Formats: sequence, C-alpha cells, structure tokens
Amino acid sequence: MDSSNGHKPAHRPVTGRREPLERICNIVRNGTSHAVFVMAGPGIGKTSLAEAILERLSGELNILQIHGSSALATVPFGVLTPYTGELSAEESVSPVAVLRSMWTYFEKLKGGRGAPVLLVVDDAHHLDDSSAGVLADLISAGWATVVAAARPRPGLPQPLDQLWYDGLAERVDLRPLNREQIEEVLAHVLDGTVPAATVDSVWIASGGNPRILDALLHDAAESGVLAKRNGIWMLLGPLPADGGQLTAVVTKDHIRRGPEEQEALKLIALAGPVGRKVIEDISGAAVVRSLLDQQMITETSGVPAELSMWNALFATAIRNTLSVSRSLQLLEKIRVHQNGTVLRGEGKLRSVEWAFECGLRVSDPEMLDAAREALRRFRNVSARSIAAKIQDPALVPLARAIQARALYNEGAYGQAAHLLDACWRQLSEDAEGPAVLLLRAAAHQAAGQSLNALAEGVNSQQPVDGEQKRQDWLLQVLHLLQLGAAVDAGALTAEVREIRSTASEEAGSESIRALGEALLAHALAAAGRAGQGLDSALLAASELPALEDSLFFFTEFVLGRLVIDYLAMGEWESAERELDNYAAGHARGAATFNGSLEVLRGYSLLRQGRMERAYQVLLPAVEALRLNDPLQLFRFGSSLGFYAAARLGDAAQAKRLEEDFTDAVAGGPAHELLASAYGAAASEYLSRDGKGLATLHTLATTHDATSRAGTLLEILSICWDLGDPSVIPMVQSVAQAIEGRYAQAMLALATGWEAGDGDALMDTANSLEESGFVNLAREAYARASTLLEQAGERRRSRQAVALREKCDHELGERFREGRFIAAAPAVHLTRREQDIVGLAVQGLTDREIAQRLMVSVRTVEGHLYRTYVKLGVRSRDELESALPK
Repeated sequence: MDSSNGHKPAHRPVTGRREPLERICNIVRNGTSHAVFVMAGPGIGKTSLAEAILERLSGELNILQIHGSSALATVPFGVLTPYTGELSAEESVSPVAVLRSMWTYFEKLKGGRGAPVLLVVDDAHHLDDSSAGVLADLISAGWATVVAAARPRPGLPQPLDQLWYDGLAERVDLRPLNREQIEEVLAHVLDGTVPAATVDSVWIASGGNPRILDALLHDAAESGVLAKRNGIWMLLGPLPADGGQLTAVVTKDHIRRGPEEQEALKLIALAGPVGRKVIEDISGAAVVRSLLDQQMITETSGVPAELSMWNALFATAIRNTLSVSRSLQLLEKIRVHQNGTVLRGEGKLRSVEWAFECGLRVSDPEMLDAAREALRRFRNVSARSIAAKIQDPALVPLARAIQARALYNEGAYGQAAHLLDACWRQLSEDAEGPAVLLLRAAAHQAAGQSLNALAEGVNSQQPVDGEQKRQDWLLQVLHLLQLGAAVDAGALTAEVREIRSTASEEAGSESIRALGEALLAHALAAAGRAGQGLDSALLAASELPALEDSLFFFTEFVLGRLVIDYLAMGEWESAERELDNYAAGHARGAATFNGSLEVLRGYSLLRQGRMERAYQVLLPAVEALRLNDPLQLFRFGSSLGFYAAARLGDAAQAKRLEEDFTDAVAGGPAHELLASAYGAAASEYLSRDGKGLATLHTLATTHDATSRAGTLLEILSICWDLGDPSVIPMVQSVAQAIEGRYAQAMLALATGWEAGDGDALMDTANSLEESGFVNLAREAYARASTLLEQAGERRRSRQAVALREKCDHELGERFREGRFIAAAPAVHLTRREQDIVGLAVQGLTDREIAQRLMVSVRTVEGHLYRTYVKLGVRSRDELESALPK
C-alpha cells in the first residue's frame, strides 16, 4: 500500500469520486449556479470531496473555507467571525452589517485579479440560521459561489435549503461507493493485481463507506491479512474487526452521539438481529427512528421487524470496545425485554455467542443449533468454538463433524480428516451419515490419501448384528466415488439406474441420489454424451433444496458438474449463467469456494479461445486454491494457468505455474487426464521441441482417452491448436459420435479444412461465428485466407484476413503468437518492402524513410500499404508484432 513520503501530489486523488468532482468543478467554472450542496452521511466522503474541489480550483478562484461546528451552532454568525473582525459589538449581530463586511472582505481578497470568490463550507448542517441566511444572500446576489457539504440528517439550515427548492442551487448526493468504485480505489492504492474475490470481500465488508474502507485496508495490510502473493493481492483470512484504525472510527462515531444513541447502538451490535420493539422499549422509538434515518441501522421487513447494524464489521468493532461487565449489564437489560421472544437464525446465534462472551452457560442443544447456524453462514471460527464446548455424548459426534466442516472450509484438511475419523461411524445411522462420509473422503483426498485406501478401511470392518444395512450404503457411497474418480460412465449408469428404481425416501437417500447423478453427469460429459449428462446434473440439482444445510457441500459439488456439462456441449452462456447465479446467491461461501468456481470460469473462457481473459481469471484463482481447495481443483487449475501463460508468451509465470502443476500433491482424479494434456501442451508452447506434442499423442491413445470420446476430442483439439494437422481425420471421426454444439462445430471446421475449398470454408467460418464459436471461426477464416491466396483470389483472401482480425478483436487478442490452428497467409516481402518496414518499425516517418532510401514519399506510402495488406495489419503499431519471425 502507499506509504507517506512527504511529497504531496499536484491534485488530491479522489478515487471513486471523479464524476461528482468533475461535475461540481464544471458548475463552478461555468457559473451555471452559484451554489452546490453536497449531501452525504458520515464517512461517505463529503469532506474529502470538498478538499479535492478546493485543491482543484485553487489556482483559478479566490477560495475561502468555513467549517461548521456543533459548538458554534447556537452562536449567531459564529462561523463568520474571521470575516467580521472590524465590526463593533452592536454591528456583529446585524445581518446587514455582517453582509456588508463580507462584501468588503471579498473585494480586498480579489484585489486586482478580479477572480471570483468560492466559499467552501464543510459540515454545513452545523451552521446557525443567521450565518446560513448571510450565505444565502451572498449566493442570491452572485457575490460568491458556495460549495456546502452537509449530512442529510439534520440537513441544511432552512435559508440554504430554500435556495435548492427555489432552483437556485444544485444538489449532489454522494452514495456509498459501488463495486466498480471500490475496484478503482483498490487499483489506485494497491500495486499489483486485485482479483474479483478480494474486491468483493472488501466491498461487502466496508459497505462502500470510504472511511470504513480506508480503515479496513490499513488494518488488513498491517495485520498481514491482506497480502501480495505472486503479484496478486489475496485475503488470507477474514478482514480484522479489531484493528486500530477501525476502532478509532467507531470511537469517534460514538463520541459525537448522545448517551441514548450510544446505548441503542451497543445493544443492536451485541444482540442484532434484535426485535425493533425490544430496542424501542429500552431506548425509545425516537432514538430508533433517528438511527434509521442516519442509516446506522437497518430493519428487516419480516414479522416481527428486526434491527441490525448497517455493517457487520462495524458491529463487531463496537462489541470489541466493551468490557465483559458492561456487556453483561446490557445482556440482562435485553433479556428483561426479550422475554417470550422467539429467537431464530442469526439472532439465535448471536444470543449464544453473547452468552459465551459474558461467561454464561448455554445448553448443549442450543449450542448445537447455534454451531449449525454459524456453519450455514460460513462463520467458521464461531462454528468451531461453539461446537467444541458441547459435552453431551449423544451430540458430540455431530459436534465434531460440524467442527470438521468448519476446518474444511478454512483449508485445514488434515485436522478435518482427523476429527471425521473419530465420529463418522457413530453418525452412520444419522440422516447426515452419507454427507459426513463424503466430507471425510474429501478431506482425506485433499490431504493426499486415495479413495481406495478409504474403501479398504470400510471393507475391513465386519458389520455387527443389525448394521448390515448401514454397511451397505457406506460401501455404496464409496463405490460411487470410486466410479466417479475413474470416470466410468457405463458402471455409473448402471448404479444410478438402480438408485432411481428404488426411489427410497429414507433419511439420507437424497444425498445418495444427488451424489450418483452428479458423478454420472461428469462421466457422461467425458464420454461425449453431455446432453444426457446435463439431464443427470439437473436431476442432481433437484435434490439440493433438501440438502441445503448439509455438512457436505452438495450445492458446489453439483454446480461443478453442471458447468462441466454445459462446457462440453459448447453452451458457454449457460455455464456463465450458472456461475453468476451461484456467486449472486452464495456470497457467504466466497472465501471457501471462490477459487474453485473461478477455475471453472477460467476454463470456460479458455475453451472459448478468450485466452487473455482466461489468464486474468486463472492466475488469481490458482492463488486462491493455494489457500483453500475444497473441490480439489488446484492441479487442474494450475495446468490451465500454465497453458494460458505459455500460450501468451509469459515465460516467467509459466515456469512458476509449471512447478505448481508438477508439485501438486493432490487433485481431483476425474480431471487428471485433462490436467496432464494441458500441462503437456503448455510445455510444448514453451520449448517447441516436440516432446509435449508427443506426450499428447500418447495420452490420446490411452484407454482412459479412447473410452471417453468427449475428453479425447478436447485432447485432439489441443494438438490441432499446436499446429498438428495430422489429428484432423481423428477429429472428424470422434466428433461425429459426440453430443452437443461444440462437437458439431469441430466437425464442421475439420470437414471444411480437409475439403480445401476456400469459399466453402468462408461460409463455414461465418456459420461458426454466428453460432458463438468465435475461436473456431477465427481459424476457419485464417485457413480460408491461405487457400484463397494460393488460388490467386487476393481480394477474397484479404477479406478473410479482415474477418480473422475481427474475431481476434472479439476474443480480446490483438494478435496471436506461435503456431496455432492456422498460420496467417504465407507472407513474402520484397527486399524494398523489408527495408521500408524495418525503418518504419524503428519509428522513422515516411519522409525520413524516403530521404534515407533516396526514393519518393509516394513510393514509401505505396510499399507500406502493400505490406499492411500482406501482413493483415492496419497501422505501424501492429507491424513489428506481425512481421515473420
């Protein structure tokens, strides 16, 4: 982050507020109004904006500053004293005399410059009515322009407010910073890449309040929670609520409030969500209305209505300022008025947390409910600490499983596995039994243990009387996982058919059905039957409502398979929609699952050929998975990042990602074949020694590849992309038997390529582009341009080049390096063209080139134009990148 070095910038950077800054400065400069009122709540940035206006206009106008003060709010003309010093005691209370004195001061200030006067008033809501009346008269007379910053509550004094109602003043309302503005702020203060997940976390935590934002960034950087990893700013944990800067903001806010508001805010911070009636009974309805008006608290629309602090971190910071004895006093006060109130959801969780903070006892069932609620909200530390206090032997196994899931959310897979080893058998008769077993398997896999070893552990246990049924479903769950790891579509189809036919309604049966359908969906996609796989994924999704609060992450597990099916079919928009819908509805789980879902998003972009955008997504996704890899995608994600980096020519990042890919100790078995393929292709892009391509050819002949037509087609497309046309006949053969638009698009490209008809290939390219396969259309246009050039149809060839460039632009690539599906048309520059282009690349003008080569300027222009056409570029800026290597 930026550190102070004693040097002030020429203008104060007001990131996130450029639009209102420019608007206000333009109003003042153009004289379209003599008053601008900036309205904003506390901490939203009105003072910073006022100071930026002052700095921006200081060289153009005569500027005076006035600061409203609560201490002078009852003193007539109190804030104007610096400009009325020559008045007698009797004159100092006369509006006419004060106005005349202000006029005289302005005239002396302007002197011979004649520049207008700008009066910048901060905290204008504290102005006394007399001072406000004088300012209103100055504005009406046009003697000065006034920019006044105030809070909406209590608002501007009546004389100034009347000007706005009469249309004599402009009003600018500052809102909390939106996500884009937060992103702008972070880009300004942080040197490096700030991924979307970090932006989202900071935006949600700060509520868009600039004062809170500044405090959070300072505290997070100082504590090491916000850290730069491989050039990317990552949050290594929850944003701190006990940092010095945030505590100072909370303390300052409290000091300026009356005792009634202070107590109400403390009660809501401690108990919230808490019934509105409870707080009104204690603090009074007027106090609650005032805090709602100030937007310090929010109210739910449910029955009964509940109050919460406007910002969760602000609430935690308030709690951190209270002693245990004071907190206990407030708890007793709440309990008196809350008697008979039914607590639910987060309110119930807070009541348990608050009791612990005060050292009070809570029953084990209450603790279990609270721990589950904390887990539901991804408040992992709270879930672990509450569950660890449970002593009832009947509840301890489930409490341990809750602790394990919280640890899993935090990426502590070994600890989670250890806890699950100690409790999973006791829970096998519980409705959560399948979920706990799945979580145990995931934890052990993430820690590097194989599924086979887990299965052997279950098989080695002989069931006692009455436990055979339990043993059967335990083995069924593990068997399904093994088949999923092997991506065995045939065996999974048989298993799932059996599961569907039984249609059991027993507790835990939803888990088995969702698991089986999701695993089958992935296997069918790999087998080239993505349409059928999508049906299975949707059936799995239909089971999710009953599994919403499960200890296993069924929602994310199914989502990953659904996205894979859409991508296998070439339904890019549908895949993006599913990822976006999840992100919008599951913000609480972002710290756990965002890296995994961003890998899927990057994979989608990569499949579409949007390489640069994919790279921008994959780099931070890999860093996030380094911290937390719940879906075991780190090896797959690092292979994709390695591939994108190598293909884009970023050798340094490619080498680092290659190490990540090679050293990954665990990875989802179902993704291993593709991870190896993308890793081999990346190595080939780096070395160009043929070894990576040879590895790809070997992979394509393995049983795993030949038995999975969908995966095989993807491997062949990677080979083709590397410039290996020998795979085209295989692409034609394999694609014919695969479901989905993507396979049909690949088949159309391969068939047109083999036919060697430039005009027909142009039609194919146009059809591919219209269908959304822009990367394939790009290659068809490139191939068509070569064929048309060879056939002597130069005009049509140039048209193909232009259309290829259009595709590059849509894909976000200005040009592409290396050998891809098709190179640009063979380029043959004459010696004169080479000489001219060489000088042009060095930066010489047409006239300078003509003088150097002793030819006319017209000759230079003609040669350059012909070179542009040959190379398929439009300007000098693109020449160097397009020259034959």
